[in-house]
Amino acid sequence: MRQTLLTNNQLLFLREEKEFLSNALDNLQGLRVPEESVASLRRAMEQLDELFLVVAVGEFNAGKSAVINALLGEKVLLEGVTPTTARVTLVRWGEQIVEQVVDDGFAIFTHPLALLQELNIVDSPGTNAINRQHERLTNEFVPRSDLVLFITSADRPMTESERQFLQKIISWGKKVTLIINKVDILESDQAVNEVRAFVQENARIILGSDPEIFTVSARLAQKAALVTDPAEAKRLRTVSGLEALEEYITETLDDRARLELKLRNPLGVASNLQQQASSLNTSQVEDLAEDSQLVTSLEGIIQNYEKELHSEVPPRLAEVENVLNQFELRGQDFFDNTLRLANIANLTKSEKIKDKFRQEVMGDLSLEVEEKVRNLIDWLVDKDLKVWYQVAGALERRQAQSQKQMPAGSQSPQSSKRKELIEGVGAAIKSIVSSYDREKEAEELGAFVTDSVAQTALFEVGAVGLGALVATALFSSAMDVTGIVAASTLAILGLFVIPYKRKQAKENFKAKMDQLRQSLMQTLGSTFTREFEGAVKRLRDNISPYTQYVHNEQDRMAREGQTLNELQRGLEEMQTRINKII
Repeated sequence: MRQTLLTNNQLLFLREEKEFLSNALDNLQGLRVPEESVASLRRAMEQLDELFLVVAVGEFNAGKSAVINALLGEKVLLEGVTPTTARVTLVRWGEQIVEQVVDDGFAIFTHPLALLQELNIVDSPGTNAINRQHERLTNEFVPRSDLVLFITSADRPMTESERQFLQKIISWGKKVTLIINKVDILESDQAVNEVRAFVQENARIILGSDPEIFTVSARLAQKAALVTDPAEAKRLRTVSGLEALEEYITETLDDRARLELKLRNPLGVASNLQQQASSLNTSQVEDLAEDSQLVTSLEGIIQNYEKELHSEVPPRLAEVENVLNQFELRGQDFFDNTLRLANIANLTKSEKIKDKFRQEVMGDLSLEVEEKVRNLIDWLVDKDLKVWYQVAGALERRQAQSQKQMPAGSQSPQSSKRKELIEGVGAAIKSIVSSYDREKEAEELGAFVTDSVAQTALFEVGAVGLGALVATALFSSAMDVTGIVAASTLAILGLFVIPYKRKQAKENFKAKMDQLRQSLMQTLGSTFTREFEGAVKRLRDNISPYTQYVHNEQDRMAREGQTLNELQRGLEEMQTRINKII
């Protein structure tokens, strides 16, 4: 036969298709496609390495190996009058002549013959050999074959074992060509025709139609290869019948539809896997849709919680500041009303001034401040508990919905992982909610706020309570105010001293109030900010295993979807190119 069955363009495309399918296989293996589906693509790709597969069958001593050698134009396989093929042998291209025995019934024989880069041949044991080799032959190689060469011997044509074996392989619907070998041992053309007629009649009964039948002499064909005279070699090959057989095989394998089928088959398998993977990807996206909605809802709950805290804490702190502002205004009014010439007789009575300052200015200042801070604490604790209830309820609803949608025993790895995460996160949050002690939380937060205030630069007297600290600071201001008249006499004061002292007292009082207000509000602001930022973080940390899983799955499926779309475009392009190169 000729040294190549494919054109240069076809050979180049074949190489590109193999590379494309290899990349496709790598991608599909990373997309959690079932292993059995991946294996089907791997087997289809292997068929490209044996682009055309010819299977030779027949009884031992029918000359199967000799016919194969004659077709290849080189003595590749052993020949002999005794059984030389005890196992199924796959003959394929290789850089070196090597026989690899896979097991007792199968071997691979490689040879650097150019034709074997496009054509693989299976040589088989005789049809009258042990049946277990025939099982591999009929179940593995005959279904993949492009042509079955059924070789019988002219001296023992169409034996019973051959007829039985022929009946086994016709169920695959493969093209079977009958070859009568050793016709050179027959004495006349009449004898050849009689043998041919006998084989044709028996084959027609089994196959239901007249098969292609060739009468050959592998011995004469091999002899022709050794003759140096071209004319004599040509004559011997013609007489051997091999040229007609070679022509037929080349035309059969070179058939456009057959080559197209060979090239399209693995692409079709890859396309089927791509559709499976796309369908799986779509179902996973749909399965994750409700989880995505839940994650969006949870993040919305937390963001709203955080937004409300940021927007509502400042006004509530402003209520505390307003108490201090009112105190300052009362203090300023007190100085205006008290440090007057008309009241000069009472200015020397410091204790009376102090008492009046406590009653008219301070009043229940510390209690007012504590009440406002306590209200803020209660609001924050209630807000925290409310958002935990919201999150716990959302997770419980999703868990119940998931269990309802996914009957037991039919869970995918994705849904199993989701169920595990929802249960874990839900249980943790439910535990937090059920064990949430509102009073304890409020007391701990109150102690924390008081301690934070007590540790500011203005209040270095220790953590003795917010009310006491405020009172102490303001009482010191009152001492400063009343002290301006402690050592004075009526003669000294006059018309100018009182206004000056009043102005000085008001300025000192304002300075102390500014310092107190700034320090207190800054401390309260940073304390509550830290507290609600910690509450938000704790909430996010508890649901993060679930939300992180959902986000990761979304990213994974988006990447997989893109890969599958690119694979689909590549497959369509390869299918289109086949039309051009066939």
